[in-house]
Amino acid sequence: MPEEVNHFPPNEITVEFINSSYAVASGETSGTFHTGQEADIMLSGIDFNRTGGALLFNHPSGIATDGKHLFLADTFNNRVLIWNELPDGNVPPDIVPGQKDFYSNDPGTGRDQMNWPFSVATDGKHLVVSDVNNARILIWNEIPTEDGEPADIILEGGGSYWMASQDERLPGASWGVWTDGEKLVVTNTWSGRGTVLIWNSFPTRDNQPADIVLHVPEMGTPRHVTGDGKHLIIGDHNANVPGQPEAGAFFWKEFPTSDDQSYDFYMSKGFGWLRGAFFDDGRLLLLGGDGSWLRMWNEFPENENDEPDIELNLESAALWPDDYMSVAIAGERIYISHGNMNRVICYRSIPTKSNQEPDFVIGAPHLYINTLEENFFIQNGVPASNGENLFVASDFDRKLYVWKNLPDESGAYPDIVYRLPMQPWDIALKGNILALAGERTVYIWKELPLNGNMPDIVLQDGIGDIKFEELRGVAIDEHYFYLSDCMVGKIYIWEELPDEKTNPSPKFILNIENPMRLDSDGDYLAVAINGQPFVKVYDVSNLSSDAQPISIGGPGKMNLPQHAIVKNGMLFVADTCNNRVLIWNSIEEAISRKWPPDAVLGKSSLEDTRPAIGRSSLFFPGALCFDGSYLWVGEFKFSNRILRFSPS
Repeated sequence: MPEEVNHFPPNEITVEFINSSYAVASGETSGTFHTGQEADIMLSGIDFNRTGGALLFNHPSGIATDGKHLFLADTFNNRVLIWNELPDGNVPPDIVPGQKDFYSNDPGTGRDQMNWPFSVATDGKHLVVSDVNNARILIWNEIPTEDGEPADIILEGGGSYWMASQDERLPGASWGVWTDGEKLVVTNTWSGRGTVLIWNSFPTRDNQPADIVLHVPEMGTPRHVTGDGKHLIIGDHNANVPGQPEAGAFFWKEFPTSDDQSYDFYMSKGFGWLRGAFFDDGRLLLLGGDGSWLRMWNEFPENENDEPDIELNLESAALWPDDYMSVAIAGERIYISHGNMNRVICYRSIPTKSNQEPDFVIGAPHLYINTLEENFFIQNGVPASNGENLFVASDFDRKLYVWKNLPDESGAYPDIVYRLPMQPWDIALKGNILALAGERTVYIWKELPLNGNMPDIVLQDGIGDIKFEELRGVAIDEHYFYLSDCMVGKIYIWEELPDEKTNPSPKFILNIENPMRLDSDGDYLAVAINGQPFVKVYDVSNLSSDAQPISIGGPGKMNLPQHAIVKNGMLFVADTCNNRVLIWNSIEEAISRKWPPDAVLGKSSLEDTRPAIGRSSLFFPGALCFDGSYLWVGEFKFSNRILRFSPS
């Protein structure tokens, strides 16, 4: 097992052999795929609807306290955890809203269910939760005392995850919440340009409209709310303030009292979007997207140039840039949730020196254990299989995971883990050859990496006259080796394996804007395009540097697909932001603009696009592989499962 957290890439490839044991799949499948069908198994997790227990989190985010209780949004597990007394060590929570027990994690739409809760807030009487994928806010009028206790009040404007609320004074897919029991503040994160909703008095009924709406033209996707009833701070990931970084925070020196009241200043300074909490005496503590830095102002900042009174680098606390970090303060005690490290850390008093370690950790045996790594939860997994072995690359983890056999049970650990100096964005497998591509590096194994063997070819920064900038795709077929560079807008094509000494020059170079992941069956080359609602397909038999692709999909049909693959004459598309996989049994029919496709996985119909985990649901599918027997689907960014589907 991994013994110590290390965020920094190694200088060279390292290999770890895992003492794993799992049932092996026979591979004897036939038939077709069917809309809404269930997955067989799940890797990169415990199992379907299983968490692993009260203290095995999955990307916890929002955290809050009233000085007595501690509340934690365990986001990927679709639950909130409540400690009835402030924990002083790695002790389990007492109550779990959102689930009937500590072992289940299926999402739902009932008052007693959640789908990707991100933030929590409390005044000691009420509990408020941002239920993001259900596009609503849940409110309990009293702190829940039973598992699965239903919410008393729901605020929702009829929107969905990617769509704005239909009523601008009600929440849509809101990430941030704050309350002091009198006022309530909610960020409408996905609303074209972000808005902030304020209730001057705490809501007492379903869908009670906000009293104040702040339309901030410079605001993008507001994520966090920090307030004390006198001042307001909104952390934003995609702001548009002229001359400023897009990640920062908007500050109101006095709490807004009217619609569209302008902010006083915007602070970034490279801190990232800021989030934090106030001490009882008015001191302000903020964390940013720059990771390990803790900053404290003795008084509320006067302007964007007001430097913090205390600024500490807590790198030894193993903090690093994280969408899911949040802060709760009880007296002088500081709790910090750290989603990508899957834990909460606590300082019993304000740190006084840089690199001061926290006093204890919740959700892990000790500071240097990441339970995501221990349980082989893989972020952004990209699968490749030849029907006998399974390989999964992860850019986020900087790893290649190897199963020597095809697993036939959920939660199976890999046999080998390669830790890499680079971030592999794509993977390709053909016969005995396996290739990884990412950043400015390509690794090519001429013999499959089933025994800890190192790559035979390493291309670093470029080859021949070609300089790599941002490699995002690789593919191999019986004719060519393909490599896409997203930043320069080119796909390089070699007849043999590229090698600096023997084969540096590609046969063709395709000019195509923002090419991402690639796949080829020897007849067709499929290309995902960054930021577009379609995929492109080339006829391999007619490839030349002037070849033109055919577009499949388009607005209203696909939403930012990240991968398309061709196998056995079929076309599979990971329709990422529609949370589904589209399947055409004939690629020729797909090229002929056949719509709808023959099957939709992850949803029961084309009309349902809401993200969700579950045996028959998908959440941001980003990468695909069909080995002829099984379809492997890797989820991206906001979920971390790898699912296997079988035809029948």
